[in-house]
Formats: sequence, structure tokens, C-alpha cells
Amino acid sequence: MSNTRKKQWRWPISPETVRSVLSSHSILGLAFAAVIYLVCVTGTIAVFAPDLERWEVPATPVARSLSDQAAARAIAEGARHTAGDAALYLNMPSSALEGATLVAFSPTFERKWAVAEDGSLSDLEAVWTEFLIHLHVNLHLPRSWGEFIVGLTGVALLSSLVSGILAHPRVLRDAFHLRLGGSRRLQEADLHNRLGIWALPFHFTLALTGALLGLSTIIVAVLALLLYPEGGMKKVYELFLDAPPPVDARAVPLPDIAALIAQARRQSPEAAPQNVVVERPGRADMRVAVHGARPRLLVQQDETRFDAAGKAIAQEHPEDFVAGTRILGGIGQLHFGWYGGLAVRLAYGLLGIALCVVTSSGVTIWLARRRDRGRPAPQWERIWTAVCWGQPAILALTALLAWFVPAAPLPGLWLALTVLSILVSALARSVPGASLSRIWRWVLVVMLVALALLHGVTALPKGGSLLVDGLLLAGALGVLAVQLRNRPKPIPAS
Repeated sequence: MSNTRKKQWRWPISPETVRSVLSSHSILGLAFAAVIYLVCVTGTIAVFAPDLERWEVPATPVARSLSDQAAARAIAEGARHTAGDAALYLNMPSSALEGATLVAFSPTFERKWAVAEDGSLSDLEAVWTEFLIHLHVNLHLPRSWGEFIVGLTGVALLSSLVSGILAHPRVLRDAFHLRLGGSRRLQEADLHNRLGIWALPFHFTLALTGALLGLSTIIVAVLALLLYPEGGMKKVYELFLDAPPPVDARAVPLPDIAALIAQARRQSPEAAPQNVVVERPGRADMRVAVHGARPRLLVQQDETRFDAAGKAIAQEHPEDFVAGTRILGGIGQLHFGWYGGLAVRLAYGLLGIALCVVTSSGVTIWLARRRDRGRPAPQWERIWTAVCWGQPAILALTALLAWFVPAAPLPGLWLALTVLSILVSALARSVPGASLSRIWRWVLVVMLVALALLHGVTALPKGGSLLVDGLLLAGALGVLAVQLRNRPKPIPAS
């Protein structure tokens, strides 16, 4: 037998470096904690945006299929309500997303309709869903500034994930070690580390794609500065987008959209037409693009473009795209999870909840560590409680307000309620942080149950979906389970 001992594997980072990385991990997490948590909560809910729209507008028609003639009829109807400098986006039913929608969009105008199987349009004004998506994407700030802040949040989350792995040498070895029933801080730490490592690929992908989406304008500006100092950002955009045709605002009729869709199907028989984009409808510089989706491909990669006369002017297929363009096209799909049907959305929802828990527990652990070391920060504990449990409750309350008062200014109400909840929590010195958590959890349970019951009573006769109601009740049961698990333990008699 050989006397040589097998060398034990050691973490390739010195203890001093680990301590420095752990300190950086804490500072970075604390600096962006509230915004990261808000973006994670709203993003988790926004995964179900297609379901929320139908839930919020119960009479929405859900087309299981859409013929070429019905698609043409919908576009023609939408063009009659749209300015000539806008664009129409028709999304057809697919295995990933049920129903068809038509969106009219310009820098100063946006309107959305649900499309029935016969091509008729119904207004799809889901005000709370729209509020939620804008809160997630740009925090209801001016778009460039809001997206920049959210992009920085993605960078901070990405950095926290990397530093968290580097700062915990035992995180992989203890991946299935969960200490329950003991110290609250140890339970929180184990849950934080286990959820962080189990769902790391998802967390990493979400943070990276979010950072790329939020900072896209900055990235394009940097590329323009490095590659095209004279051509500017326009040159960079031309690498991915076709240059628009010369401006010609003369009025012309729409081409035969049904015939164009049929022609695109013949040109790409392996791809099913997924959406139709009509830019500048009713003008001589109009362009029509039919995009097709193939099985087992994340993004649509078949496109046939037509001019205002209905003449095919360009075609693209998967073999025409380089890897970078394919990756760019899939960033949004990967981030929002709208590509694989209900099963994917449910998986994204569960993993999103895990990311919310990782974010919230990180600050909770830091506050508990301060308390254990004799430097408690009760005011910050109450404030963090108002963020962690108050934000879901406030979002549920805004949904109730939107139900009763659709014209309510939701961004202003959300901001006022958020500031008020933080101020009240900070000043409520007589209420311990644990008691405040229980109060907020009960409020959240009541809000979720009220939303589900209200929809069930008033919307189901109109054909509303049960999916969101079921998710609301499941969420209420989950919060209730946390409430019961964390209830105060009775003091034993002496």
C-alpha cells in the first residue's frame, strides 16, 4: 500500500480574500437590496402577464387559432384606428401563449386589442398588468433613466451571485445541508445559501439578461464610440435592424395581408407564421414583415418582408443568422419566460420566488448578525420588514384599487403607499420587527384571498380564467404557512 496521502481539495482562495469578498458581497447586497427585491418581486409576477391580462379583462376573447383571412381582417381594423406613422404588431396563437393580440405603437401612442377567431377586435386595457410591467422594466421613471437603474440592478445582482459563491467555500459541499428547528439566523443562512446554489443557473441567467436589456442603450453607445466614432449609434443599430425606406407619406391601400402570410408560409414551410408587423400602415413607405417560428428554436428566425405593393423584398432563415444575432434575439425570451407555455411560466414563477427569498434573507441575515453581536438595528429591521412583506401587500392593494377604479393613478398610489409604509414602520418603535412581519403577512393573506374571491364572484360569469385565482390562493396558503411556522413560541411555565 502506498504511504502517500491523497491531498485534500482546498478552496483556491485564501481566507483573507474570502473575508474581503464576503464583505464586498454584503456591501453590494445592502446597497441595492430594496431595488433588487422590488425588481425580483415584480418580475416574478410579470412572468404571468399574458394570464393576468385575461384575468383583469374577463371578457377577453381567446382565439385558439387564427386564419390568414382573420389576421388580415384584424390588421385592417387596427389600421383604421392607428396613425400612419405607427406600427401594428399582430401576435398569433401559439403553444407558448394562447390567444391573439394586436398592438398599435408609436412614440406617442399605444393601444392593445384582443383578437377573436373571426378577426374582430376587443380593447385589452389591463391597467394593472401594464402598471406592473412598467414598474419592473423602468420603475415608472423616464424610460432611459429607469431602464438604466434596472440594468445596474441586474449588474449588482450578478455581482452578488458571483461574490456569494466565492465567499462561501462550503457552499457546494453543504448544498443539501439544511438546519431546521434551531437558531433563526442559521435557518435563514442555510435557506439563503441552499436556494442560492440550487437555482444558481436560473438566477445567473435572469441577472445577466436583465442587465443586458436594461443597459442596452449604454452598450450600443459604447460600441458606437469604439467601432463607429463618426457614424454614431445609427451604424450599430444597422447591424441588427434594416434601414427604413425613404419617407413617403402618400396614402395607399393595405396590400392583401392574407396572401402575404400565405406566401411567407410557402417560403418557409418548416416555420409557422407567428406574428405580422405592419410599419406605417396606409402609407407608400409601408413595410410588412411576417415572422415564423420553428419547433425547438427559442426565437423566431424566419422572416419575409414585403413593400407597400405586396412585393417580397427580403427573406431570412435560421442559417442566415450568426450566433450573436440569435443570442440577442433570445435575451428577452429567456428573461421573461414567455416562450414555453404554462409549464415554463410556472417554473419561472417558483424560481422567481426563490430569488426573492434569497434577496430578502440576505439582508435579514445581516441584521440578525448585527443583533447577535450586540449592535442591533431595530429601526432598519422594521424598514426591511416593510419592504419584504409590505411590497407584495401594496402590489395586491393596487390590483384591488385598479379593479374598482380603473382610472386610478396607480404609479402615484404605489409610491405614496410605499413611502407611507416605510415611514410608519421606521417610527413605530413600540412594535418589534417580528410583530410587524406578522402584521404585514396577515395583510398580504387577506389581500390575496380578497382578489381571488372578488374575481371569482364577478368575473367568472363573463368567462374569466381560474388560473390566476388559483395562483392567488396558493400564494395566500404559502404565506399562511410561513405565518404559522414563525408564530411566537409560548414561554414555558417556571
